[in-house]
This record gives sequence, structure tokens and C-alpha cells, in this order.
Amino acid sequence: MENEISISIPIPQHALKFLNDHFKTREDLSKASSISIELKRSCADTDRNLTTLHKNLSSLIDQWISRSNALKPTFNRLDFKFQDMDSGGIRRILGEELPMLAKEVRRIETVRAYAETALRLEALVGDLEDEVFCVLGRNVANVFTPNATKDFLWKQDKLLDAVKTINSIEDIVAFIIKSKSQWFRLLKSVDVRVDKSLLSLRLQAIADHRALLASLGWPPPLTSESNRDKGSELPNPLVLMQGNKREDILEAFYLYVLCSICRPDVQERQLDFVGTKDYCKLGLWAIDELVSPIASRVERHFLRWYDRPNFIFALVYKITKDFAPGIDDVLQPMIDEARLVGYSAKEAWVSSMVKMLSTFLAKRMFPVLYERYQDKKQKQEVGNSWLHLIDLIIAFDKQMQTLASMGTTSFIRESLESGGTLRDLSALSIFCDRCEWLKLWAKIELKDALEKLNLVLENDGSWTIHSKTKLETREMEPFSLSTEDDFKAPVIADAVIKTMQSMTDRCQTLPVNLLRVEFIRFSACRFLWNFFNIMLQRCAETEFVAGHAEDNAIMQVCASINAARYCESVLREWNEDVNYLEMRIAELDSNACLEKDLDDNCYFFEDEIKFLMKFETDWLGEIMSDLLRRFDMLSREYVENKEQWGLELEDSALNAVVGDDNLSITSDFVEALDSLRDRLHTLEGYLNSTDFLDLWRSVAEGLDHFIFSSIVIKAPSFSEKGIAQFSVDMRALFLVFRPLCSRPEAFFPSIRDSLKLLELNSEDVKHLQSLLSHGRQTSEHSRRYGIVYISLDEAEKIVKSRNLLV
Repeated sequence: MENEISISIPIPQHALKFLNDHFKTREDLSKASSISIELKRSCADTDRNLTTLHKNLSSLIDQWISRSNALKPTFNRLDFKFQDMDSGGIRRILGEELPMLAKEVRRIETVRAYAETALRLEALVGDLEDEVFCVLGRNVANVFTPNATKDFLWKQDKLLDAVKTINSIEDIVAFIIKSKSQWFRLLKSVDVRVDKSLLSLRLQAIADHRALLASLGWPPPLTSESNRDKGSELPNPLVLMQGNKREDILEAFYLYVLCSICRPDVQERQLDFVGTKDYCKLGLWAIDELVSPIASRVERHFLRWYDRPNFIFALVYKITKDFAPGIDDVLQPMIDEARLVGYSAKEAWVSSMVKMLSTFLAKRMFPVLYERYQDKKQKQEVGNSWLHLIDLIIAFDKQMQTLASMGTTSFIRESLESGGTLRDLSALSIFCDRCEWLKLWAKIELKDALEKLNLVLENDGSWTIHSKTKLETREMEPFSLSTEDDFKAPVIADAVIKTMQSMTDRCQTLPVNLLRVEFIRFSACRFLWNFFNIMLQRCAETEFVAGHAEDNAIMQVCASINAARYCESVLREWNEDVNYLEMRIAELDSNACLEKDLDDNCYFFEDEIKFLMKFETDWLGEIMSDLLRRFDMLSREYVENKEQWGLELEDSALNAVVGDDNLSITSDFVEALDSLRDRLHTLEGYLNSTDFLDLWRSVAEGLDHFIFSSIVIKAPSFSEKGIAQFSVDMRALFLVFRPLCSRPEAFFPSIRDSLKLLELNSEDVKHLQSLLSHGRQTSEHSRRYGIVYISLDEAEKIVKSRNLLV
């Protein structure tokens, strides 16, 4: 049995469980046959059920396949439709049909809103026209008669209703401008109708206002017997009002104020309606009407005082000043009650009085003077009258602006910010519309200034330079332009600047920046250029020939240079002033200046400053050239004697010369140094500190180049005696500039480096020459010996000339 193979067959778990359940004991083995029969029966039933299930599943699969084949064409058609919708249908719906639908909805909504707004405006404009018709339908001769009181009160109520209606219309118009600007045709139609009604309403309000003032007794007598005393104040009917009369006047004025400022924004969109522009100014014509009857009364006095214009200005100022407190106390509360921010009764009163006088001057005085000036025989007389009248206007403008600015300054501040409103506070505004008058004024001012300049020029001391600086006692101080002595400007320069400043100040009350620009260009700038020509002529008359310029010629040129420096300094300060900056901006913005280069003309007096700078540079160059030519002429023999630097001495004599410092300055060089010292002394006394600083430094630079190129480089050789002599001569040259600076050798870099090379000991010379002979880089080695300014080639040449005797 050992040879038998044992095979183990695994039994599933469910089979083991079945056997364990039915064969627990040995006795259960007898049931095996019955259990086998039962299992066979169960297997047969299961096989039959499985066969039936296969048949049923095959039948169902056949049915689903048949239905699927039937639905496939339907799904294909649906898929094609969906694809068609994705490619074009949905795109068409979303991209075309829906936007068109939304646009149509918006259009309908816009039409509805437009129709509603148009109907509201139509109703309001109709109400306004009815109210205006009612106001115009009744005239009241005297508002204080018993029969007219009721009509006047009714008329005031209608006027107030009209003002309220206008404000309601303006609210809707403001909304349209802000959010519906495309409705401009609706705005145009509304503006035309409202402006027509408003013009009629204002004309009627003006008539009623005048009737009211006449009933009040306005204006009072201006030149009665009781007012002969110049110190007495004129009676003000507005202050003298009492009781119901005062209440009626104030209520009426309140309505007239409201009517006068209705629709101030309409100027921004002004249409073609004739007459609207004159009545839509942002002002208080209710106060202007206070001035109108005064103007008609005072004009006869003005005509009588044609030859005494100071009386005219005095009377206008007195009327304005006497009535201003009463107008401010009585009428300002009405303006405040109307909530008119930025309006002042007193300022409007002053402005109206200024306009009254300006109108008279523009119609009665300046046209006559302008015509008379065309006659050559009367030019001088008319010019004096013109200037006298301008003086009175300038003083008057300052008085009136001071009067208007007392208390509140809102109007003045607004006027200064916008030139168009300031013209109401300046009688010089008459020049805004008459350019020919402005040019004639500038011409007369220029002629008067030139006459004053000629009077100054006739004075012998007008070009005299007064200087306290002495070369021998000079203390070392930093140069500046802060003191009068630094400028050393002649009297004529100060006179020119003061005259020019007076001319520019006289136009400051002109209300428009561009007008001030034109006036200054035609008067002050031309005056300044005339003075420039005088300076050029004076300098051209001097003779700088071969270094023989006399002291008088030098002083004459220095005086002109000092004057130019002083004028340049003042003009630079003026350029930084905000008034000149604003005028320059206005000039650049004007059409007349479009062709100019904005970068090169950024300041008001830029051209004048450029001329002065060039003038100073050119004539300083002339002085420097004369000084250098004079030095060259006096040192010619000294420079041309090249052999003197190579002369040798015996050892004993050489030691005495070099060791005991017994060498003196070369005789041929002394005269040149003395002349240089005297000329620098003279120039320092004549010339301003800044230009003198530039001059002597330029002279030092020129002498350094001249001596280095004429002596050091061209000398064939330098002996020990020649080196010692050259060193003595150059230190004498340095001493000439010693009073001007503490280290004059710093301004002679070429000579300084040459002396260092020539004074090297033998070992250093050999070492440096060895480096140069081998072609090595010697810049660092040159710096080690203190040689900085001259080039390596020049250093090599100097070393070779020095090395010949080593």
C-alpha cells in the first residue's frame, strides 16, 4: 500500500454543510438512498426552469432588438434636428431675435418715458405761458396807491408762480441733460418757448421794478443844497422805508431777484434766440436797475466835468460808498432768503456802478481822445490826458474792489478765479472789446517811459558804478547776488526796472490775462529791448584793439554788463511770479503763439533773459580776450626766449641760486604780471561779483593754456637753473591771483603738473622715463607723482626735456 498515490479532492463549503446537516451519526447513512433520489429530482426541476428561462430571455431580446431597430430612424432625425439647432437655430435665436426683442422693448420704454416727459414739460410750459400772459395783462402805475395795491399783490403772486414753474421746468431739463442727452430736440423746443416767456417776464419785471423805484423816490437828489458838504452822506430811500411800504418793496425785490437769476445754466446751451443772451447773464439786474436812473442823472454832470475827470471818479465813488451799507443791510437778507449762494448785494451794487462809469468812458471820453490823437499837433496833449485818465481809472478800480471786498469776499474770489467776471469790477474792462485802444495805451505808455529814460540818460552819473570793494583789503567771502555791491548796477539799470515795473503794475486790473500780455509786450517789453539796444551801442563804441583798451572803455563795458546782470536777476524773479506764469499760459494757449516752441519759451521773459545771458557772455569774452592779448603782447620776449630755460650754471653758482632762493622774477615777465594785476584790480572794482568770478577764472584758464603750450611744451630743454627760474616766475603769477582765492595754483592745472614733473629728483625721472620708454601704462604711475591734468604724451615730452641734463 506504500506505493499507492493519495489524491485529495477539495469539497465545497456548501456541500460540507449539506453533508454535516444530514449525516451527523452513523445511523444517518441509511438515509443516503432517499436523499440521493431527492437530490436528483431537485436537479431535474432546476434544469427545466433554466431551460424555460433561456427561452423567455431569447424572446425578450428579440422583442427589444425589433423595437430598437424601429426607434433608430427616429433618434437619427432628432439628432439631426439638435445638430441643426446647435449650429444655427439657437445662435439665431440668442444672437438676433432676443436682442431685437430687447431693443424693441427698450425702444417702447424710451418712447413711453419720452412721451411722459414731453407731456409733463408741455403742461409746465403751458402753465408758464398762462402765468406770463396774466402778468403782462395788468399794468400798475403806482404800487402805493390804494386802487393798485390789490392788483400789485395779485401780480406778485402770479410772478412768484411763474418763477416756481420755471424752476420746475429746469429740474426736468437738468435730469434730461444728465441722463437723456440724446433728447436735444426736446431741450431745444423747451428752451425756445421758456426763453420767450422768460424774456417777456423779465421785461415786464424790469418795468414794474422801475415803477416801484420811482414810487419810492429813487434815486435821491445827488447834488442838492443839503449835500454840498463833501463829508455828508447821501440819503438812501431804501433805508428810510417804513411800515407796509418797506415790506412791499422787499417782497417785490425778492421776486425780481428770483426772476433775474432764473435758469442761469441756460448759457451753457444757449440757442439762437435773439435777446436771450443779454438777459441770461449771471447777475442781479434787480440791483442794476438801481443804478440805471442814477446814470441818467449824473451823466450831465460828467459831461460838464469832461476836462476834470477826477470829479467824475470822485462822485461815482461817493455815491457807491454812501449807498453800499444801506443796500447791504436791506437787500442782502432777501438774497439770503432766496438761497442764492455766492451772491452779494453790495458786490453787485459796486459792480453795477463800475459798469455805469465804464459805459460813460467808452462812449464819451476814450473815443474822443482816440480821434484827437490822430492829429499830430495834439498827440502830446492827448497822451498826457490819456495817461492821467488811466491813473484815475487804476486808483478808482482799487478803491471799488476794496469797497466790494469789505465783509464777504465770495464775489471777489470768484472774480479772481475767472477773468470774465472780474471785468465787472474794473473800469479798464473797456479795453476788452477795443484792441485799438489797448495798443494806443501801450504806445503812449512806451513813449512816456522812453522820455523818462532819456532824462535819466542825460545825467552824467547814470552809468556810474559805485563800488566799496578794494582788492588789497578784500576778505574771503562767498559770492552771492544778495547785496547791492554784488550787482554794482548803475543808476540807469534801477531806473529801467522801476519804470518797467510801473508799466506792468498799471495793467494788473485788466480783467483778462491775454490783454495784460498784449499790453506788456507792446509797452514794457519794447521799452526793455530799447534799453538793450542802448547797452549794445555803448559797448560797440568802445575799442578793444591789440590789448590797448583804456580804463574808461573797460568801465563802460562793465557798467553795461552789470546792468544786464541786474535786469536778468529781476526778470528771473518775475518769471516765478504766479501772475506772469498765468499770463504766459494764456499767451501759449492763444492762436497767436501756436507757432512758437513751447519748450524754449516756457517763461514770460524767456527771450529777454536769453539775450542778457548772451550779452554778458559775449562782452565778458571781449574783456577776457583784451586782457589775454595785452598779457601776450607784454610777455612776448619772455615767451619767445626758449634758450633761457636750458642755460647751465656752475655748481657753486647753482647751489647759491637754488639753495638760497636768490632768484628773482624774470625782468621780461614783470611788466606783464604788473599789468595783469592792475587790470584785475580795476575789473574787480567795476564788475559785479558773479561775472568777475567767471572772468578771472576764465583768464586763469587761458593763461594756463597759453604758458603751457608756448613755454613748457615748446622749450627744447630745461636745466636746473631754468627749472628754478620757471618755478619762481610761475609762483609770481600765482601771487597775482592770490587775493582772489586761497589756492590760485588750482586754477593753473597744466602749469602745476609741469612744475611737479620738472622738479622731480633724478631717480624719479629715470624711473618714470623707463616706464615711458617700455611703453607701459603709466597713468597710475603719473598719479603717484601727482600728475593728473596733462596727458601721458605731454608728460613724456616734459620728462625728456628734463632728462637731458640728468
